Amino acid sequence: MKVLVVNNAEPFIRGGAEELADNLVRQLNATAGVESELLRLPFQWAPSERLIDEIVLHRSLRLYNADRVIALKFPAYLVPHEHKTLWLLHQFRQAYDLGDAGQGLSDAGREGVIKQAIRTADAQCFAQCRAIYVNSPTTQDRLERYNGVASQVLYPPLNDEALFTGGEAGDYVFAGGRVGPGKRQHLLVEAMAQLPSSSPRLLVAGPPDSEAYAQQLQRLVEELGLEDRVELRFGFHPRKDIAAWVNGALACAYLPYDEDSLGYVTMEAFAAGKAVLTTTDAGGLLELIDETTGLVVEPDVDSIAAGLARLISAPGQTRRMGQAAKAGWAARELTWEKTICRLLS
Repeated sequence: MKVLVVNNAEPFIRGGAEELADNLVRQLNATAGVESELLRLPFQWAPSERLIDEIVLHRSLRLYNADRVIALKFPAYLVPHEHKTLWLLHQFRQAYDLGDAGQGLSDAGREGVIKQAIRTADAQCFAQCRAIYVNSPTTQDRLERYNGVASQVLYPPLNDEALFTGGEAGDYVFAGGRVGPGKRQHLLVEAMAQLPSSSPRLLVAGPPDSEAYAQQLQRLVEELGLEDRVELRFGFHPRKDIAAWVNGALACAYLPYDEDSLGYVTMEAFAAGKAVLTTTDAGGLLELIDETTGLVVEPDVDSIAAGLARLISAPGQTRRMGQAAKAGWAARELTWEKTICRLLS
């Protein structure tokens, strides 16, 4: 069976979705009787008028010599195929929940027309899929609420789980993953300024969404006099380095706005037995993180600072949270073998 995995490609942007796509192809190729490749289709949505062109372009493509297609994200999932399975990581959220929150397309004028075109294209695509899976209940709820489409939750397994073995708590809180306004690392930096100078460090590591945000964080560190307490390591890092930072952390912090899924940062931390600090509006993460496995605080600097202080001041409790997180993650028994079986069934 020849299986083509289809995902979009925003140049120089790489995050959890791209990691998942690569690992999905590797795991498919490790499955008896399956041959797989990844097709990444370029996607640019600014200016917003470009979105109409993207819809037309992707719906005009034809895929040959593939028995099955597994599609992941907009607009790549619009490419037609008679045996297409959708594993929805997220739609173009600016036309859905982010639009409602004032962070995307409005309902008025040209933007309203563009938003409706996206929703119409989605509806037609979803009706043609042989099966629809989603990566979390958060994504499932959005799909049902906005599109009236039922789906099955299929959680992504953790990539390279064997690397995240845990270890002794070090003298830093680790904040990994993509670095950008939607992940709100600036709130962590600002919160560090409220903690005593003797507090553990903050280590931020990951590829920045933009040079402007990276420079914003760097300026913030300098303006707050945190050069010796906040370390910024921008760029792509080897998996073994990321695992080492997670394994040696006191705790991990991840502050996305309304994340679609459990989040690889959360999954890696839990596999390594580390408590996670997040916020009340973090979305899918909240399925995992509660008072037994980490801290959930309001998305403001004062609350985040208080959460960091609590993790730091009670290392025994923080360690017990991490142990509970590890046990809960192991109990889910998420494996690539089971995942591939469902996607191909």
